Amino acid sequence: MYSVYLKTKTMSVESNVRVVTTHRLMEMKAKGEKIAMLTAYDYSMARILDAAGIDVLLVGDSASNVMAGHKSTVPITLDQMIYHAQSVVRAVKRALVVVDLPFGTYQGNSKEALASAIRIMKESEADAVKMEGGAEVIESVQRILSAGIPVMGHLGLTPQSIHKFGTYTVRAREKEEADKLIQDAHLLEVAGCFSVVLEKIPAALATQVASELKIPIIGIGAGNGVDGQVLVSHDMMGITHEFSPRFLRRYLNLFEEMKEATEAYIKDVKSRDFPNENEQY
Repeated sequence: MYSVYLKTKTMSVESNVRVVTTHRLMEMKAKGEKIAMLTAYDYSMARILDAAGIDVLLVGDSASNVMAGHKSTVPITLDQMIYHAQSVVRAVKRALVVVDLPFGTYQGNSKEALASAIRIMKESEADAVKMEGGAEVIESVQRILSAGIPVMGHLGLTPQSIHKFGTYTVRAREKEEADKLIQDAHLLEVAGCFSVVLEKIPAALATQVASELKIPIIGIGAGNGVDGQVLVSHDMMGITHEFSPRFLRRYLNLFEEMKEATEAYIKDVKSRDFPNENEQY
């Protein structure tokens, strides 16, 4: 597996493409260069995003929502995450590929957490894993890191805990929760995480965390004072259209464009306009 990985990296260097690594992300933070991160779940989308120059691709457990139609990220399984990760990794030449550990594969059992992370790394050949939580999961974080597997943390709104919170509202508005978030961020850095995602927290708090930590802080609904941004690609491109939080900027409206294209195709088939003489053998 190492020889394949090395060959891929060498080919990328020879084609003048600088491969993104965890070390490269640290360099970007030090230079003040913002990190661009998006989700990907399949080969075709990942290929487009990687060709565009995205820095990090997250194989997110949000696949549970946007790919499978579940109401939360909780139902997706480890096998399903590995399938999505395999599809993404096959497409990528430059971006760092991070894979979410799904709900139930690391909470409360550090041995199971390590086994889950090892499966992801071995079976998908991704670059890193991501985990939600701070002090509550630190034993699992440490055990995974001890095996040499890079870990990205995730604090603030943690969607896998939606049944605990009962709402997707902004987190850490109150001092007690904000103080805990800061402590957890430092805890994750000391443990050895290479980056932390902060989701849906006050911008001032996110800026404070980014200024205190040496590792890159990636925000989603956390303002512009962090080191980078992440969005769900399907939200950003307007494939999903019911979801409109304040932090989301839509760069396309693919739901309507694809719907109109499909309607035009149906019309042409029904009217016998497609295929025409030039579109047949």
